Amino acid sequence: MSLLVVGLSHRSAPVSVLERAALNADAQIKLLQDTVAAEPAAEAAVLATCNRIELYADVDKFHAGVAELSTLLAQHSGVGLEELTPYLYVHYEDRAVHHLFSVACGLDSMVVGEGQILGQIKDSLAKAQDLHTAGRLLNDLFQQALRVGKRAHSETGIDRAGQSLVTFGLEQLASGAEVADWARGKKALVIGAGSMSSLAAATLVRAGVAEVVVANRTAERASRLVEILNEGASLDSAAGDVPARAVPMDAVPGELTRADVVVSCTGATGLVLTGDAVSGAVRGRVPVAGAEAEGAARPGAVGVPPAPTRAAQAARLPAGSVDDDSCPLDLNTPGFSVLGEAAVAGMGAAELEQHAAWVDNAPRPQTSVAVDEAGAIAALVATVATVGRIPERRRPEPIAAGPQPVLFLLDLAMPRDIDAAVHRIAGVRLVDIESLAEASADAPMAADVDQVRRIVADEVAAFGAALRAAHITPTVVALRTMAADVVAGEMARLEGRLPGLDDKHRSEITQTVKRVVDKLLHAPTVRVKQLAAEPGGAGYADALRTLFDLDPETVAAVSRAEDSNTNEKDRGPA
Repeated sequence: MSLLVVGLSHRSAPVSVLERAALNADAQIKLLQDTVAAEPAAEAAVLATCNRIELYADVDKFHAGVAELSTLLAQHSGVGLEELTPYLYVHYEDRAVHHLFSVACGLDSMVVGEGQILGQIKDSLAKAQDLHTAGRLLNDLFQQALRVGKRAHSETGIDRAGQSLVTFGLEQLASGAEVADWARGKKALVIGAGSMSSLAAATLVRAGVAEVVVANRTAERASRLVEILNEGASLDSAAGDVPARAVPMDAVPGELTRADVVVSCTGATGLVLTGDAVSGAVRGRVPVAGAEAEGAARPGAVGVPPAPTRAAQAARLPAGSVDDDSCPLDLNTPGFSVLGEAAVAGMGAAELEQHAAWVDNAPRPQTSVAVDEAGAIAALVATVATVGRIPERRRPEPIAAGPQPVLFLLDLAMPRDIDAAVHRIAGVRLVDIESLAEASADAPMAADVDQVRRIVADEVAAFGAALRAAHITPTVVALRTMAADVVAGEMARLEGRLPGLDDKHRSEITQTVKRVVDKLLHAPTVRVKQLAAEPGGAGYADALRTLFDLDPETVAAVSRAEDSNTNEKDRGPA
């Protein structure tokens, strides 16, 4: 059997694909059960985070394993196999071990060096153990990955290179300012009470917000988080007196109107905050006269001509051209083009088709660049029919281009909790997984990363050697068992020939024969373990079985017994 991992992450797939492929808790359980029920796999574990979905398995056939694991990921994620395949990566044997160890150290994280991944790996192992899908290989692999990750954080300065997604996200919201200075005095709303939301709430309390409100579908979890926050604030003098309270999810719209900062990370499959909800929350909070005070030229202002009306636009169209009244989009937007995703994000298929018809008949501007807007719309219609809405590629305008934000939104959920289109609402600043991925791509790497990579390489070599050595252990045990049976058989024959042999002489003869057998087997078994630990040493077990004519079933029985003992020992969270 060999280790295989098939997955996709923020490095291989766009956020829109990761969002659609996200697995909820029930889907992860079903995926594990179906994987071990499949023919090529004997063990399975799923590592599913906000920016990666990976399926680990112990398989007996590489190509069949890749095909089966890829198909199962597609089935349980709901994304078609043909669409998912270009974004999948495959690692096998030592490369799979290297990948997981790198992930555990934070080298493959969106924010390099972040430590939250260790808790997620621990949870993945615990889930596989509870479902009895993790055997000896995956138990050893995941537990060693946890140790490697802890070693990297304790022996190097990788923590200086990395932050949690929460800290990184808050820094992006603060736009270069110190998070503590930016957050001080603000009112915060945290939606969700899981590990990420809990970390966000605690970080905001330490940053000095004036209030934290926690909303969650399960009231008990929200109340428990609030208790922890209040207890922590009373013990931490730096946090000050920050009141925290819990509210039900139906209170979110009202709390949104009071909040300055919102962090959302739930397991919901749909949007938690829609564009309408956010727009209503900031209505009346953004000063209308702010742009005029800064001297911005607006249509209708003194010295600025009014914006053209639809009637005026229609009057300028050539005779016989189609009027724009049927167009569902606001053509007054300067530089409008359907190719700008912001103009059509969230639009339904019917509206897009209506606009496509208008584009087909509308006059074309004189330009040297041919733009197939109708074709682009057709592609968007196909997308919206598949995913239900346009997965907008956000390109937020700089803060200086509009009024200063009054509502800051941090969306750490996958799939997203907050409608991506809210970044176009005046006075709103949104940071989500997609924008964090873009920002982290330019983040400087710490010098300690190279040291962590050396640690990973050393640990991969050691794990591979131990794994190969362990592979031959059942064969060695079977060989010694056979030798013990030979000794017992020969002693029985001796007693038949010498019935008057006393106990003292019988014991001495027995010990002598055993010592002879042990000395004969010692050097070969020690040496074969050493050779088996080297790369390419797996064949020594086969050679040993052939040379001593060992029963394959005896070797398999030893392996099953060892796996059973390992499972019992490692049952439960790591």
